[in-house]
Formats: sequence, structure tokens, C-alpha cells
Amino acid sequence: MTTNQKQFDVITVGDVFVDIVMSGFATMPGLGEEAECERLQYEAGGGATITACGLAKLGCQTALLVVVGKNDSGWLRQRVSDCGVAVGHVRLHESEPTATTVSVSTNNDRAFFTYRGANKQLPEWLADPSWRKTMQQARHVHLASAIAPELLSELVHVLHEAGTTLSVDVGWNEAWLRNEQTWQALKMVNIFFPNEREAALMTGQTKPETILQAFADAGLHTVALKLGRSGSALLHDGKALLAAPHPVVSLDTTGAGDCFDAGFLFAWLNAEPPAECLRIANLCGALSTRGLGGISAFPQGDEVFIR
Repeated sequence: MTTNQKQFDVITVGDVFVDIVMSGFATMPGLGEEAECERLQYEAGGGATITACGLAKLGCQTALLVVVGKNDSGWLRQRVSDCGVAVGHVRLHESEPTATTVSVSTNNDRAFFTYRGANKQLPEWLADPSWRKTMQQARHVHLASAIAPELLSELVHVLHEAGTTLSVDVGWNEAWLRNEQTWQALKMVNIFFPNEREAALMTGQTKPETILQAFADAGLHTVALKLGRSGSALLHDGKALLAAPHPVVSLDTTGAGDCFDAGFLFAWLNAEPPAECLRIANLCGALSTRGLGGISAFPQGDEVFIR
């Protein structure tokens, strides 16, 4: 699939975690309460990891550019490599362990308890010329981390000069989402991937149509808005598009948004029309919830083209 003399289709950069997934809770326990889950699984997680694995399963030449703990990285790198992702550019932190998240989920929602570990060094590495040179080897870079808007703007310029496009999914980071400088940086980003809650915090709007209009008024070009069980919406070239969800019996929603990103980017890099990008993204996000974590149930091959 790789074209334009680039080594990779996509390099994903950002947060990586060892996920301890506890699922099947009837309700979320409150403070001082105890609840038992039905299932437990260890999985490679984080937006950069899950999106990279999804793209690789769809046939993209994909590499992972993250920071992990030197003493505990072997299992995670092997897991990602088994999905077809190149791990030769993964950096090792001498003292911090690989970041860890405990994901606690019901069938409809989830909560995360996180130690950022080696991820804390990411901003320093993003300013390193060797990392930037590596990112320029891809047709597209997907950033899954809430870095400072000034650093994001600088990174966009570096990548665009090399003919590399950039998408961003920061997840829930209230300070970043409320930062006025964030809007200036996002004007230069090729694709922004917020979920409904994140977008509502940024815009002060609650309906998908008015959320997208607020992004359009601010000068953003392409925004793929994740609406969970309600599907998704897209702002592209000033036009808004809504897409229905893909029906699925959900087991665990961990990583579904990152799988949505993978599906959308796969379609977008293949020059599919906006409606098809949303359809494939919805399908990938939905089908990923059939298994625990964000990787094991991600669709492969012709499954994304079945209508």
C-alpha cells in the first residue's frame, strides 16, 4: 500500500500502556465499595498501540514510535510485532516502567486508572531531530497524546514540509481541551478525532451538528466525531455528515475509539469517500468490542468491506 517513496503508510506516536482489562461489571463500584468482574485480561494498550495494530491488520505498513520501560518492554513489543507492526523505532526508558492502565468496564462504558510511566518522556523525544526524521518516513503520522499546542504546531510544520499528513486523538485531557491555543494548532492538523464528550467540552455544544459547526467556524478542516452507540459524524470541507452505528453485541469497549481511528485512517489513506470512511470506522470500532482490550477482536481482511 505504501506510495510516494515513503517507508511506511502510517507511524503512530504517543501513549502506550500495558492494559489490565477487568470487564463484565454489572455497575461501576463507588468509593469504599467492591464489585467483581467476569473477565480479566492483560493486553497491549494505549491509543498509539491500538491504532497501529488495527492499521496493520488492515494491511497498512505501520510502525510504532513510543517510549517504554527498558526492563519490562519485551512482552509488549512482541505482542505488537505479532500484529504486523514494526517496532524497531520503539525507545527504551532507563528507569521508568512501561505505562500501565487498569481498565474497568461495563457493557456500556468504562473507567481507567493510569500510571503514565515512560510516557512522561514523550514530549522530550518529540523534540528530538532523530524522531522527527523517523516520522517523516511515513505518508501519515497519527499522534495519540495530548502534547503542548506549541509543540504540536511545530510538529505539523516539520511533517508537512516532508509531505507527511498528521491526525490527532488526545483522549480525555481537560487542560488540553480547554486551552485556547489548542484551537490554533488544530487548524493545521489534517484530521482531529475527538469523542462526543471531549468535543462538547471544547465547543460548549451538545448536538453533533452544532459541535461540528463550531469546529468549522473555528477553521478546522476535518473532524471525525465519535458518538459511541449513536455512531459518528464528520466535518469535511465545511460539510457535516452523520453515520449510523454498526450493530454489535458488546463485550468490552476498551480501545473502541482507537479502533475507529484505525478504520477511518485506512479508508482515508485509500482515498475512500467520506461516507465510506465513516462506515469502515464505525465497523472497526464496533467489532473491536467483541473481545477484551482493543486488539484481539479487531476485524481483518474482507470483513471491513461486508455491508
